[in-house]
Amino acid sequence: MASFTDKVDVEKKPLAKPKRRGKKQPGNAPQFDLRTHLYRISGVDFTAVDGLGALTVLVLLSEVSLDPKRFKSVKHFTSWLGLCPGSRVTGGKVKSSKTRPIASRSATAFRMAAQTLCRSHSALGAYYRRMQSRMGALQAITATAHKLARIFYRLWTSGEHYTDPGIDAYEQQYRDRILKNLKIKAQAFGLELIPISDSTQCVS
Repeated sequence: MASFTDKVDVEKKPLAKPKRRGKKQPGNAPQFDLRTHLYRISGVDFTAVDGLGALTVLVLLSEVSLDPKRFKSVKHFTSWLGLCPGSRVTGGKVKSSKTRPIASRSATAFRMAAQTLCRSHSALGAYYRRMQSRMGALQAITATAHKLARIFYRLWTSGEHYTDPGIDAYEQQYRDRILKNLKIKAQAFGLELIPISDSTQCVS
């Protein structure tokens, strides 16, 4: 790890404290500061993303390399991983949207990371649980792994720092999206949505 070129000076831009303080390390954890080395050679603290531990990031970077230019876009990246929905279309009708079966260590790492979010008090944890209630555990894992891959790609290409918006922000965003879709459907039928508080005032 020490032989890789530095992309960031860890003394001038030190890492933030790990979120998993006090958590027991897995038996295969390396006996050196892997997290700092990964940050130094990539310029990004991928472990700031819930579910992505240092060992997971090591697997991902060893598979996809440190150069994101090999993938033209995030769609190419998730397609290469086999995490994007399939598009089997016959006669203009979608026959199947299942993901393609691909043997990929990177995709497996993202799926394993997604599984750890089932009890996470984060926006990603809330997303996983919502997908699980709608589609079941297996599809929720794939959907969350796809979302993690998109976040990883954004950080990988931009060098930005990830900040968890939190459960409350995610739930508010979800409610706003549902309300927007309901308004669009109501307008299509020539109707208008009126909040309950406004409707009771009109009746009184």
